[in-house]
Amino acid sequence: MPVTDVRHDIDNLTLTITAEFAAPVERIWQVYADPRQLEKVWGPPSYPATVVDHDLRPGGRVNYFMTGPEGDKHAGYWQVTSVDEPRGFSFDDGFADLDFTPNPDLPVSKNEYTFTERDGGTRATYVSTFASAEGLQQVLDMGVVEGASSAINQIDELVAARDNGVSGSR
Repeated sequence: MPVTDVRHDIDNLTLTITAEFAAPVERIWQVYADPRQLEKVWGPPSYPATVVDHDLRPGGRVNYFMTGPEGDKHAGYWQVTSVDEPRGFSFDDGFADLDFTPNPDLPVSKNEYTFTERDGGTRATYVSTFASAEGLQQVLDMGVVEGASSAINQIDELVAARDNGVSGSR
């Protein structure tokens, strides 16, 4: 499994997930830079994502929704704050209604995704910082650790399938 460590720190308002991939940094970057690949790994397997808008540059926005097993849809957005291709990017991640209007009742996290070379592969560090302990606790209670871990764990299969000329599907 790619996810090697998960830590949440209520005092520092952070959730940090570390993963190791047997693919170069540039290949892991492509997973996030290509909306069709991102769709295959952004949600957990039971909540696949559909990326509607994808502008991965500073000031850009990514709008998406995830569809649950009962057909229920849950929308969200990234407001991209910085990009250091292929080493990582930062964005504010929030919940939204199905028109992609931010939902002020749910927390927004500041995220920094960093990809570094390690033993011919990639170490990915995903850090989410929340404005309050209540916001962090709210997403923890919603199952963010399990959901994010199962989503990230799909990247190995996608990368292997793509690298072998297979389209990779859920």
